[in-house]
Amino acid sequence: MKIERLCIGVLGAVLLAGCDQPEPEGPPPLPLVAATTLTTSSLELTEDLPGRVAAVRVAEIRPQVSGIVQRRMFEQGTEVRAGQPLFQINPAPFQADADTAAATLQRAEAALARAQVQMARLQPLVKTDAISHEVYDEATSQRDQAAADVAQARAMLARRQLDLKFATVEAPISGRIDQALVTEGALVNSGDNDPMARVQQIDQVYVDVRRPAASLEALREALTTQKANSGNGLPVTVLRSNGEPYATKGHILFSGVNVDASTGDVLLRVLMDNPQRQLLPGMFVRARVPHMSYADALTIPQQAVVRVGGQPLVWILDASNHAHLKSVELGEMVDRHYRIRAGLSAGQKIVVEGMERLSDGAEVIAQDWKTPASTPADSAH
Repeated sequence: MKIERLCIGVLGAVLLAGCDQPEPEGPPPLPLVAATTLTTSSLELTEDLPGRVAAVRVAEIRPQVSGIVQRRMFEQGTEVRAGQPLFQINPAPFQADADTAAATLQRAEAALARAQVQMARLQPLVKTDAISHEVYDEATSQRDQAAADVAQARAMLARRQLDLKFATVEAPISGRIDQALVTEGALVNSGDNDPMARVQQIDQVYVDVRRPAASLEALREALTTQKANSGNGLPVTVLRSNGEPYATKGHILFSGVNVDASTGDVLLRVLMDNPQRQLLPGMFVRARVPHMSYADALTIPQQAVVRVGGQPLVWILDASNHAHLKSVELGEMVDRHYRIRAGLSAGQKIVVEGMERLSDGAEVIAQDWKTPASTPADSAH
């Protein structure tokens, strides 16, 4: 009886010990990653460069005659049109000179008429030898002299009338006029170095930017292609101080022919419409200038790149969803995407998220990577 109880106790202990043993574990779950398939697309690279606004045309208003300013005939800071009167210089002296020249012309014309009558009288007499040829030649000379006097007096009158016209100083171009630099009562001279005012045409403006000379070759190729396709220069966006673009766009006219020896930069001149007169001469702005254009660029998200020892690598997935590390050569980064120079091709699938648990050759479960909400484009580097 004691033996039976002992056997039952041993058997129970064995059964209890068997219940405490852990069950064998299954294989670990496959890593879950987010992946995307590479495709090519056109890519326009730009760079933001500082620029300065300049007027398309600037005219300094200077007097062409000397005299006292009687009136200012414009509102400062307003738009003026070509030919609009701006200043009135006292015209009385010029009117008197014009009247004198007119009287001189009348006297010369009267002398010419008298000489012509005298010639008409002497012509039949010289044919009949009633007078000598010497007398006739003298009359001819007097007539010619009178004709020259008339021409001289007529030119002098025209000059005096021109001076009278110049007494009203007109705008040579249309544009916006600055403040008046002379006041009524001021004495001005035709040889003055200082202008009376300035008119600047700003319905269109230039934006002058500087760019490294090393990038000119690519820019010229893009400029040639753009002109061949559309006849215009490369489009340029001008940015406000807060980074927002102005409503109108400009285009590159040309690049300078001189390289700044101290900076290695060349000048780019951009022509831009300015209908609202928001861009004023002298303003500093930022211009978004085309840098490079690729018709079939291959780009990958920035977070898809891992670096080992400074070498950029990308996890790619083969047809059976096995992960492999691939060395790549990176280009510019735009909008948080790298352009791939070498190492990948269109149609390959790469891992964008979830590569922390990956090892070379590991099988994964891949789901489509969803592009995050778009953010303002970063500057091209």
